[in-house]
Amino acid sequence: MKKIVLASTVAANNEFLSFLDELFMNIDGLAELEANVQIAICETFNNAVVHGNKLNPDKKVICTFDITEADYIFTIEDEGEGFDPTKIPDPTLPENIEKTEGRGVFLTRTLADKVEYMNGGRKVEIRFVRSKLV
Repeated sequence: MKKIVLASTVAANNEFLSFLDELFMNIDGLAELEANVQIAICETFNNAVVHGNKLNPDKKVICTFDITEADYIFTIEDEGEGFDPTKIPDPTLPENIEKTEGRGVFLTRTLADKVEYMNGGRKVEIRFVRSKLV
């Protein structure tokens, strides 16, 4: 398992992207999913920093990556108050088209094979099925 712990700052995004770049270069098969993974994971990471930890540099975001026989698994966990993902408005509905909230959650759910919210919405597990690459 690979793990990185970052402060909740805008600058942490560059460190997170470097973490992802290293994974894409060193993990067989992951590069084929690079665009989907990068968008989904970066959206979730940004949500953790901005909405979860409210850009508080004293609060951390813990990011892990693991591989099982079936999946690539990313987890992103913040120290914020959490949220209820079922309350996020669907950005594709006509009444929400102009709203900015909910787009990251929608993108992550659309691009990943499975998204699970835990710990009151403070931890997100994102899975990409490896067999789709064969």
